[in-house]
Amino acid sequence: MEIRPTTEKDLDVFVDTVHAAFGRFPETPVEGGGLWWSALETDRCLLALTTDGRPVGTAAAHSFELTLPGGALVPASGVTAVGVLPSHRRRGVLTSMMRHQLAELRARGEFLSVLLASEASIYGRFGYGPATRTQRLTVQRHRAALALPRARPTGDTPATGPDSGSVEVLRRAECGGILEEVYDRYRRAQPGALSRPRRWWALRAGQPPISPAPRHIAVHRDAAGIPDGYASYSIGESGTLTVDETVATDDAVFTALARFALGHDLVSQIVFHHVPPGHPLRWQLADFRAGEVGGDMDWLWVRLLDVPRALTARGWCADGELVLDVEDPFLGEHGRHLLTVREGKADCVPTDREPDLSLDVRDLGSVYLGGTAPSTLVRAGHVRAHHPDAAALADALFRTDRPPHCLHWF
Repeated sequence: MEIRPTTEKDLDVFVDTVHAAFGRFPETPVEGGGLWWSALETDRCLLALTTDGRPVGTAAAHSFELTLPGGALVPASGVTAVGVLPSHRRRGVLTSMMRHQLAELRARGEFLSVLLASEASIYGRFGYGPATRTQRLTVQRHRAALALPRARPTGDTPATGPDSGSVEVLRRAECGGILEEVYDRYRRAQPGALSRPRRWWALRAGQPPISPAPRHIAVHRDAAGIPDGYASYSIGESGTLTVDETVATDDAVFTALARFALGHDLVSQIVFHHVPPGHPLRWQLADFRAGEVGGDMDWLWVRLLDVPRALTARGWCADGELVLDVEDPFLGEHGRHLLTVREGKADCVPTDREPDLSLDVRDLGSVYLGGTAPSTLVRAGHVRAHHPDAAALADALFRTDRPPHCLHWF
């Protein structure tokens, strides 16, 4: 078997192969773009070929920036389009592609990669751990009142919230630049968020509101008229208003956009997708039981390729020392690291000291962004704590002021 990068002339073969791996057919091109594969970087796509040259597997990577706790923006490869033809599964094709890809990422000087897992049981063995989660919140329209003070509109003045901003409804075609700018401001401040490269917006490659699918956009502007949030939504024939994503630079803006959606006429229920776990919106409802939480699932998976670089890149909320004994079974590597944190910055060096925690690199990926407490994985039997205080110390170090969350689909 041969694994090689693709060229521009291989794009059709790549697209056909990955669709066949999932039993699907490529969509028909639409006016205005919108095909998800149009954003693929050809030199970062891999084809697995049999000895007689038949394509049987695919894998690709996007070039993103990931926002870490503390605000650092670091390169991250977004692994995608991974598939093996049903006729060639369980023959080592996927394992070979993953090993090849990780070697390429390291050769590029990258210290972490991320992905969205189609099946949760696949990627742990390659060193990826679930690091962020997302939820769906459904609210019945007749129970949708918010227990918050609000300014009453006067005449034709738009309804405003306590932030003195306003909400304007635009069609998707009218506000592409606004969406791009607001999302970029948001993702730079949100741990776990990924960049949306300009070519994604230009090609309209992805899911709404990037894609050309018809959507209304509720744009929030601050008191000075500057856009600082948006909600992308549509209303189905059943009367359900579905919000694809809500992007806001602070909680007050999110609340204003939620109030707009919850107050929409002629709808029976409002469904908010991609609500961060623990978000205050449910608590803001006058009737707490009016908000039904569902669809709680993993989203962004993280894989560390260079443990010391990864740990020193992020910010920290507490001081302390922790010895981590890290196994990487897939790459056949092992390292013991002394993590020393002072005033929000870390140093990480090899050590012979006795470990505080022993863990797999996939579990380190899960706790890396602060979305999973190390003590949770100790209790689950994934991580071994070598003394009674180890888990609490790790919790204090890895804790973040703002939980990680990712909206971007790739």
